[in-house]
Amino acid sequence: MKRVFGDRKTIVILLLPTLVLYVALKVVPVLWSLGLSFFEGNSLRGFEFVGVKNFTTFASDPAALQSLGVSVVFAVLATAGQIVLGYLLALLYVFVLRNGSAFVRTAVFFPMVLPTVAVALLFKSFVAVGDNQGPVNDLLNFFGLPSNEFLATTVGTMVVALAMTYWSSMGFYAVLLYTGLLDIPEEVIESARLDGASGLKLVRHIIIPLSLPILISSIIFSFNSTLKVFDSLLALNNGGPGTSTAPLTLYMYRTAFEYAEYGYGSTIALVLTLLCLVFTLTIFRSSSRRAED
Repeated sequence: MKRVFGDRKTIVILLLPTLVLYVALKVVPVLWSLGLSFFEGNSLRGFEFVGVKNFTTFASDPAALQSLGVSVVFAVLATAGQIVLGYLLALLYVFVLRNGSAFVRTAVFFPMVLPTVAVALLFKSFVAVGDNQGPVNDLLNFFGLPSNEFLATTVGTMVVALAMTYWSSMGFYAVLLYTGLLDIPEEVIESARLDGASGLKLVRHIIIPLSLPILISSIIFSFNSTLKVFDSLLALNNGGPGTSTAPLTLYMYRTAFEYAEYGYGSTIALVLTLLCLVFTLTIFRSSSRRAED
């Protein structure tokens, strides 16, 4: 086996099919989209080179900036909730339930495997009003409160979308952070307890610093995935009411595939990619500086 994998030609032959597929399915579309961002038009009326016009248009496009704000706000709130709830669940698994947490981990993780559109339709039925009123408004009526059309307002739609996101994904981040907590040596925790650290002090000064690498990875993964939210908000309320909860991905989709403005749609996709890249690099740089200090 050593002789086979020690031969460079053999390694190239084995890796070549995978590299070809990766380049064809990943690199080429990215480069194609990057090139399209400097053009205007579509395949029917042709393409015209416009340079950086699409970027200047984006900077002055109220609809694009509004969608950008929706994406950033949703990503920040969703990331904060996912990480906090996931970390609390991970602490529950390790320090409270211990060996008996397998069933709870499975039950909490289960929503993660459900289709996003199905989850969105489920939550939409929960807050429905009218003839097919959902259990949320039934509960409000039970306590003497009037029914609330949550999806008729921007705030209500965002609250439902965030609740849906927390419910469906906190189990995933709980398991992810749980594996990081398991790597903390038991001797360190016991020593800290003997020194008088317990409860919040133990979590703040011992557990969080030692689990920081997996915590940072979870934050990056969560922010990048929620910044690119698309199907859940589309299925929940179609970006409504109006376009007040339409994320940048939905605006990109409508621009490129409904209005056939491929160049401007590619520009929006590039802006979204740059946002993810900037956030990731910022987190990595701040974490590396903290490690050096």
